[in-house]
Amino acid sequence: MRTHPFDLFAIDGLLTEEEREIQRTVRTMGERELRPQVAQWFEDGAIPARELARELGKLGVLGMHLEGYGCAGTSALSYGLACLELEAVDSGLRSLVSVQGSLAMYAIWKYGSEEHKQEWLPGMAAGEKIGCFGLTEPDAGSDPGAMRTTARRDGSDWILDGTKMWITNGSVADVAVVWARTDDGVRGFVVPTDTPGFSAPEIKRKLSLRASVTSELVLEDVRLPAEAMLPSARGLSGPLGCLNEARFGIVFGALGAARDCLETAISYVGDRTVFGRALASYQLTQQKLADMTLELGKGMLLALQLGRLKDAGRLTPEQISLGKLNNVREAIAIARECRTLLGANGITLEYPVIRHANNLESVLTYEGTSEVHTLVIGKALTGEGAFR
Repeated sequence: MRTHPFDLFAIDGLLTEEEREIQRTVRTMGERELRPQVAQWFEDGAIPARELARELGKLGVLGMHLEGYGCAGTSALSYGLACLELEAVDSGLRSLVSVQGSLAMYAIWKYGSEEHKQEWLPGMAAGEKIGCFGLTEPDAGSDPGAMRTTARRDGSDWILDGTKMWITNGSVADVAVVWARTDDGVRGFVVPTDTPGFSAPEIKRKLSLRASVTSELVLEDVRLPAEAMLPSARGLSGPLGCLNEARFGIVFGALGAARDCLETAISYVGDRTVFGRALASYQLTQQKLADMTLELGKGMLLALQLGRLKDAGRLTPEQISLGKLNNVREAIAIARECRTLLGANGITLEYPVIRHANNLESVLTYEGTSEVHTLVIGKALTGEGAFR
C-alpha cells in the first residue's frame, strides 16, 4: 500500500472544505482538458492561448482572488492551490493565469481608474480579453529601476518609447500594462495592443516554458490619452506590488510541478524491474523518495502559512521572498532527482519530468532571481542592503 507524500503531512486537514473543493475542481479540469495535450504543446512550442484563456475564465481562475468586476473573490490561499494544480500540469499554464490575474488584472484592479476597471476586468476575468505586463527590459531585469522605456508629455497625451522583453502573453494580449520612466518617476500605463506603434513579436527557440507565449514588446511613438495612466501607482512600488502577487502564486505553483514529478517517480519505480526486483525496493531509491517527500511537504507547510498570513493581511514582501526562494529551489531539485529515477525515460516527453525540470529553470529566474530573494532575506535579517 502506497501513501501519498502529502498524506504524511496530513495536508488535507489544514484546508477548509471550500479550499479542498476548489483544488479538486482545478485538478480535475487540468487532468481532463490540459494534461492530454500539454506534451504536444511543449514539443510544438505553441499553445491555443485564446481558447485556453476562455476555458480558464469559465473555470473562474483568472483574477480569482480579486473582488468585483466578474472576479471570483476567493481567498488568496485558494488561489495558491489553483496555481499548484495548474503548474502540476505545466508551468506555462500557471504563467498564463499568473500574468493575467496577478500582474495585468491586479495592476488595473489596484492602481487603475474606475473606467479602466470597467473597461478591462470583466472581459479579462472571463478570458475574452488577455493581458500582459511590461516591466522587464533587455538591460533591466533584476534592476527595474534601470528601465529605459520613457513616457513624455505631448499636449495632454503621452508618447511611449521603449522595449520590453520576456513578456508572457505579449503576442496574444489585448491590453498591456506598461511601466515607463516619466519626469514624475516610474508610472504605469494601460495600453491597448492595437494602438499604432505597438508591436509584440513572439520569442521563439525556447527550451523552457514552451507551452507559453513569450514576447518582446516594442513601443515606437505610442500615443496614449492622458487617462491611460494608472492614477494610483507612482514609482517602483507599483510594479513591485504586482510582482509580489505573482510571486505568491509561484510559491504554490512550483510545488505542483514538484508533486507531479514525485508522483510520477513513485509510480515508475514501483513498475520498473532492475536486477530482478522492483526499483522501489532498493534502499537508495527509497532514500531519494523520502528526502524529496520531506522537502515537498515542508514547502507545502510554508506555502500554507504564507497563504494564511496573506488572507489575514499580514504577509510581508520578505516572507514572499522566503517562500519563492525555498519552494522553487526545492522543486527544481526534486525534478532533477526524479529524472535520475526514470533513467533514460526521464528525458522523454512520454513522462512530465524533464518538461517540469526545464520549465522550472525559468521559474527559478523570473519574478525575482534566487540571488535577489536571498538578498531581500539578508537585508531583513541584518538591516543592511547588499544589492549594490
